[in-house]
Amino acid sequence: MQERLVDRHPEVPADQLVAQMVPPPMFDEVSFASYIPDPNEPSQAAAVAKAEQFAGQVTKIHKAASKKSLFGKKKAVSGAGLYLDGGFGVGKTHLLASIFHSSPAPKSFGTFGEVTNLVGALGFNNAVERLSGNSVLCIDEFELDDPGDTMLVSRLLTELSARGVSIVATSNTLPGQLGEGRFAASDFLREIKKLGSIFDPVRVDGPDYRHRDLPPAPEPTSNELLVERAAATPGSTLDEFDALVKHLSTLHPSKFGALIQDVRSVFISDVHTVTDQAVALRVVVLADRLYDASIPVTVSGVKLDEIFSQEMLGGGYRKKYLRAISRLLALSRFEAAAT
Repeated sequence: MQERLVDRHPEVPADQLVAQMVPPPMFDEVSFASYIPDPNEPSQAAAVAKAEQFAGQVTKIHKAASKKSLFGKKKAVSGAGLYLDGGFGVGKTHLLASIFHSSPAPKSFGTFGEVTNLVGALGFNNAVERLSGNSVLCIDEFELDDPGDTMLVSRLLTELSARGVSIVATSNTLPGQLGEGRFAASDFLREIKKLGSIFDPVRVDGPDYRHRDLPPAPEPTSNELLVERAAATPGSTLDEFDALVKHLSTLHPSKFGALIQDVRSVFISDVHTVTDQAVALRVVVLADRLYDASIPVTVSGVKLDEIFSQEMLGGGYRKKYLRAISRLLALSRFEAAAT
């Protein structure tokens, strides 16, 4: 019988959320040495050098912060901060994972959404206590989606940095520009500037490697062929798009990774352009988890580069939606190449 994601109801205990904050499997073996800079983009080689230097700094700070004074208290040492800014697919996550692998334990790696979900699941004080022993907190795809997240992340990183935890983040928006076009209230601008002051920004330029020498988005298949291919693919799931996004609305985003655990290929029928922002943001999180797990995606309906409306692509979440499209296209091409 064909398995469906909508029949899955994963439970992830809160105490496991920190333990599972590690780089996606595709970045298990990466290192600074395995990052191959584009000779036409000198900023890439400079970023590798800066990231490797930062990793050494993390180790020194963690050792200093772990030492106790004559009175048995840990010394007050502030963490360092690094911000890798660049477009999609220029290797920022590769460098972020390399810093993680080079840093002493305990350490944590997660997307911006996973970090905010962690705080939501554990509570602010509990999250701070669990992360305060880290040498480093690595945050991928740093974004500020709403005023609440601004205040939350600002408080979290300020607390952790003061306790000696170094922070490294990636994004495609420089720290001082976070939140632009989304909310300009003066109260939140103050928080954004505070966040920017934590990081030393480093630019990583270059074209999206996922789009280099690749054809346009694959044409969607028919529903009939989709069903046949799903049935012939071991470990696959087959879901109708609207039913799937409705199911996602019943799950906390922190469970999306568990939702697709052990799935080898995802098939989705009747995909259509999304016009509801809440639905779109859930699709973004699912796309991130699918990409992290390198799970191929095949659809019927509209092409995956048409999944978000033009109005949405012109709004404040533009970069988030473009990232999701880029990742879904990479996964759909992976499936097309394998068949």
